[in-house]
Amino acid sequence: MLHRWLQFAPVIALLVWAAVIDLRERRIPNWLTGLLIFSGLGQSFLATHTVMPGDSVLGLLAAAAVPLVLFVLGAMGGGDVKLMAGLGTWMGPVPALLVLIVEKVLGLIIVLTQAATEGRLRALFRNSVVLTANVLHVKDLGIENVARNGKRYQSVARPLPFAVPTLGAVIVVLSILGCSH
Repeated sequence: MLHRWLQFAPVIALLVWAAVIDLRERRIPNWLTGLLIFSGLGQSFLATHTVMPGDSVLGLLAAAAVPLVLFVLGAMGGGDVKLMAGLGTWMGPVPALLVLIVEKVLGLIIVLTQAATEGRLRALFRNSVVLTANVLHVKDLGIENVARNGKRYQSVARPLPFAVPTLGAVIVVLSILGCSH
């Protein structure tokens, strides 16, 4: 089991680095996400791989799919999409999608806490209803309008640093899976 944690040490180190930068700057640099993606693809060819090359590529595609849709709608940044793609190269498709689900739960807790401490909880719920209605009617409203409304109806002063809950989610998922995947 310790051996499996050591295999994931590079990705955890890169995620810690991404989380620190994301907390400070609310962005994840391309060089870091590129390093995560290429190191994940590269390690899949080594004897000590975390996943096989095919699963690494499938992980990249699967882990980037949902965030890419959210990016197009203006709900996520491009660095967040690339960060998830990089995680997919290290974890494979199913564990990476589990990370995304756990990240959303952790992110929700952070956003609710942030909105509550800023006295903006009511605005968060109101804006969430408006944005949900927009997404449900994207065919009628057009994707540009939905993306524009996503930016206009922000409920917190600063965007969520995506890498922070993602780091927590990776640790949770690796613990649950016992680093066995």
